[in-house]
Amino acid sequence: SPRHNLHIYASITSVHVAHLVVLSGGEASEDAAQEDFQYKLKGFIDSTVDKSAKTRQGALDGLKTAMATRILYEFISERRMTITDSIERCLKKGKGEEQRAAASLACLLCIQLGSGIESEEVLKTLKPIFRNILADGSANIQARQAVATSLGLCTLVAEDDILDVHATMECFENLFTRSYARADGTCPSVSPQTSQLHTNALLSWALLLTICTASQVKDILRKHLPKLPRLLESEDVNMRIAAGETIALLFELARDMDAFEFDSWDELCDKLNALATDCNKHRAKTDKRKQRSVFRDVLKAVEVRDFQSETIRFGTERMTIDSWVRKRTYDAFREFVGSGMNYHLQANEFIRDVFELGPPMLVDSATMKAMKISRFERHLHNSAAFKARTKARSKFRDKRVDVGEF
Repeated sequence: SPRHNLHIYASITSVHVAHLVVLSGGEASEDAAQEDFQYKLKGFIDSTVDKSAKTRQGALDGLKTAMATRILYEFISERRMTITDSIERCLKKGKGEEQRAAASLACLLCIQLGSGIESEEVLKTLKPIFRNILADGSANIQARQAVATSLGLCTLVAEDDILDVHATMECFENLFTRSYARADGTCPSVSPQTSQLHTNALLSWALLLTICTASQVKDILRKHLPKLPRLLESEDVNMRIAAGETIALLFELARDMDAFEFDSWDELCDKLNALATDCNKHRAKTDKRKQRSVFRDVLKAVEVRDFQSETIRFGTERMTIDSWVRKRTYDAFREFVGSGMNYHLQANEFIRDVFELGPPMLVDSATMKAMKISRFERHLHNSAAFKARTKARSKFRDKRVDVGEF
């Protein structure tokens, strides 16, 4: 029964592990485990329409865990419309945590499908619902927080029209600009929950900055760079950090355009330096430690174009996070796949395309089963579409391109 499937959630990770080792029974045992795993996933999908909200949420969480820790393209592609309908229903009729789970599942669905017609159809269905929830001040705040994050990454993966990307960014602007400090230096009074909503909106906005055209970046610089430092006055440490990292990202994009001027340089550097050495007694020690570490890096980015690079190791490979663009993109994906990030870096074609890692290397027998030749054939168009779109959006970073003056 659908309710029985809730008990499967606790065992889903162990089923995953079973796929990653050679079972004593050999090929037959592995095939049986695969069939059992898929049977349980089908049970989760069935349970998303159960009358019990608890059962529906358990099913959504089970699907989320599976998609975060496995490559399931074949299975999901065949059931894409059914899963999308379930997400839509849970977003419209569910409450709080159920809506949060559905929004996150939408993102994982797009990550599994990659960039192409399949994920575009998912976004086409869900985008109006996402935007309505985001703009509805009476909607559940947890749902709005989740949607603010999910809409950003779904747009990055699946949006095929750069003008629609900009329209989505304006939805985010309508939220985080409400946390701007006033001209007299005072901060608007917002609840911690609302501040988290604004922070999520800012981070998604920054994520979409990484795929904007040159003309859009120039417009955004004019409009927002003079005002973004006002978010550094926020009482919320997460908002201050998100604002600092977004400012560093904007400076990185602007400097790549070779036509950048900023009038309030000294004032901004003073603010960043104060946050990098913050000794404010009324702030928690952990908050101050976290803030100081981030703002030392932000200050270096603004003053001397420096970035503290980080090496990510996964399997026998490694990847360097060497820019604010790359960091924002990596952090966005990691938020959804969590501990499965290294596995996706090894085996997910789309994520490997994003980070220019080349085709997946041989990982294990379970992964190879998921990567049948038919999948490569069906995925070629999606991969080519993503690469073409990325190339078009990234053109302005080539300093040989004439982008004009501000």
